[in-house]
Amino acid sequence: MSDPEAVVVRLSLERLRREVEQALHDALPPEDAWPGTIHRAVRYSLLGGGKRVRPLLVLAAAGGADAQEVMPFAVAVEMIHTYSLVHDDLPAMDDDDLRRGRPTSHKVFGEAIAILAGDALLTRAFHLLAEVPRGWDGEQVRRRVDATALLGEACGTGGLIGGQVEDLESEGRAVDAGALERLHRAKTGALLRACVVGGGILRGASPAERAALEAYASAIGLAFQVVDDVLDATEGADQLGKTAGKDAAADKATYVKIHGLEASKALAARLLAEALAAIEPLAAGRTLLAALARGIVERRA
Repeated sequence: MSDPEAVVVRLSLERLRREVEQALHDALPPEDAWPGTIHRAVRYSLLGGGKRVRPLLVLAAAGGADAQEVMPFAVAVEMIHTYSLVHDDLPAMDDDDLRRGRPTSHKVFGEAIAILAGDALLTRAFHLLAEVPRGWDGEQVRRRVDATALLGEACGTGGLIGGQVEDLESEGRAVDAGALERLHRAKTGALLRACVVGGGILRGASPAERAALEAYASAIGLAFQVVDDVLDATEGADQLGKTAGKDAAADKATYVKIHGLEASKALAARLLAEALAAIEPLAAGRTLLAALARGIVERRA
């Protein structure tokens, strides 16, 4: 990609990121709405920064589809991602005091409110997707329902929750490479897949386009976690915005632990190449999806 093209892509992603931020803000009750404590806690976590990779993947995969059809789904996936972080940080889970460079929700609001804030984000995500605008035709409704069903499956015991269970149960025990991949394709990869494939569903992707998006999502979903494991082993808290070295301290199964640092970096590079090859036939969204894939693998935090 030439420098002028790279600038255009960067500006496009920045514009979409601003639109996502505004949509996230608008999708929540104000802090002074009853009961104020929970709304402050929800807004603290959801609007507290982040790269917004997941909603950007939705918008890129949707390839310029109508914002009214796509943005609610993009907002919902970020709400679900944030809920998972709030709960992951709790003392009963990963017991972390820092997230995105700030104290975690339970350190600010207490454990009970943090749990409820996560619950509220998850509930609002699906409430938002159920708010179908008047005047939609049957095809628009069907796409929303299909994308929502995919997202619900990704959040469940076969996806995010199941992966988190296996992650907790892997602490302090031997885990082979196959089990590690299954864990991360569920815990991290399932939601990322829902973002990409859901975006395609919402724009009416053809079977061939959906297959390309599936292959891309499979590669970046695993690459995201591989890079996370590398960064946890190599970067400090100031860079990460969260506590560094937690995986090793908890004796968790990670790619670095099982494969080593250099092999993990090489795997991330191979997965990036797979992702880029998968979307080569696409017309809509290919450039933004490629930029997001590179951002996932080449990130330093």
